[in-house]
Amino acid sequence: MNKYEELMARKSQIMLKSVGIDFDKYETGKLSFNYEGLMRDVGYCLEEVREIQKEAGVGNTPLIELKNITKLARKVSKTGKAARIFIKDESCNPSGSFKDRRASVSVYDAMKRGYKGVAAATSGNYGAAVASQANIRGLKCIIANECYDSRKIGQPEIIEKGRKCEGYGAEVVRLTVGPELFYTYLKILEDTGYYNASLYSSYGIAGVETLGYEIAEKCREKFERDPSAVVATHAGGGNVTGTARGLIKAGALDTKIIGASVDLSGLHMASDIAFNKKSFTTGHTGFGIPFMTNPDRSDVPRSAARPLRYMDRYVTISQGEVFWMTEVLAQLEGLERGPAGNTSLAAAFAIAQEYDNDEIIVVQETEYTGAGKHPIAQLNFAKENGIEIIIGNPKEEVPGKNIILPSHPSLVSVTDANMKELRNSYIRNSLKRIKGNEIEQRDLKFLLEETKLSLRETKELLKENNISIE
Repeated sequence: MNKYEELMARKSQIMLKSVGIDFDKYETGKLSFNYEGLMRDVGYCLEEVREIQKEAGVGNTPLIELKNITKLARKVSKTGKAARIFIKDESCNPSGSFKDRRASVSVYDAMKRGYKGVAAATSGNYGAAVASQANIRGLKCIIANECYDSRKIGQPEIIEKGRKCEGYGAEVVRLTVGPELFYTYLKILEDTGYYNASLYSSYGIAGVETLGYEIAEKCREKFERDPSAVVATHAGGGNVTGTARGLIKAGALDTKIIGASVDLSGLHMASDIAFNKKSFTTGHTGFGIPFMTNPDRSDVPRSAARPLRYMDRYVTISQGEVFWMTEVLAQLEGLERGPAGNTSLAAAFAIAQEYDNDEIIVVQETEYTGAGKHPIAQLNFAKENGIEIIIGNPKEEVPGKNIILPSHPSLVSVTDANMKELRNSYIRNSLKRIKGNEIEQRDLKFLLEETKLSLRETKELLKENNISIE
């Protein structure tokens, strides 16, 4: 075996040592695992997580009503109605995003277990969150940052996030797009013995649960009711999963969970050519769909981010609409926030028009902005890469070729994804894990929990794939 194969062969041992979770003990049937058991074994209840976060200055962020944007939505609505739109202002966390919630529990756990440092593989805000929390807890930090194409050219937003990690004193290992990220990250974990502060561990998801819980809590304090819907930007799935679990723990069972992603269909995320043809580094379909239909493709054997368990609806929005909303938020509400949260805000602007005036929609996170994350920097970079910037109908946008800013607010709309097909795709991917053509009853139960498909639909799909149940 070569060095790559040798390291990959040690993957399970490296992961066990670096995150302290024996994933094998949760395996149950031929494709199922004990998800709730994995989450219970975090060892910190919701109130303990809140205390951990409070101690590190994380959480209890304000819920802000966007009165002027709501007014605009009602003005262009076909019915003249639109729900009240609120944002949970997560930019108030120490590093400026909701990722502080994810990092806080992992870094606390690393400190408690006696690790000297923490590491994370990320091209986004999570690296800054881990670095910030590591400082608070007195630990060292290494961030593996996928930021360049093969010409060593990186997007302004990604480069800025890397600089922010360095600003917190983290060591940043900058990598080109491709499979070297996971190999390099495994080597970092093995060589340093640092804690794997994975985005997809149960600790990270437990940290986001407080966000959903706070949304219900604050809505009840202010309005004595739960929001009709919560819109969450969807990429790897942890945002949706953690928020939904928190809402459920608060008893907000009737609140709809809506995921939103930027439509980057046609662009392959691992493609060197496509890497700089996109103008969004997260919150897009290039992550959103693969991680929804195959969640265990992450850097832990079993991801705790399981979005299909919780998502009631999944919508896409164009790059141009998100850039437009970023400017509208600044110019109508006096709030300059980064692009990821504005993905769900752009979607909420359209979705609010489906509801009555007395209903509430919450956009569950915002993030900090900065020079490299500002729309002007990203749009200028797009032009340099041959992307045409147009004002017109955003539904005519072709990712990788143009970005179309809406010429009128009435043109902002969402496209609903086919949830049944996504759930079917998840099952097909799950079946690739098994040997033979039989699954057990507990596997069937697991698939029902994972997808929210009916028993009849699931059995029909299994039959189509020549799978029988023992």
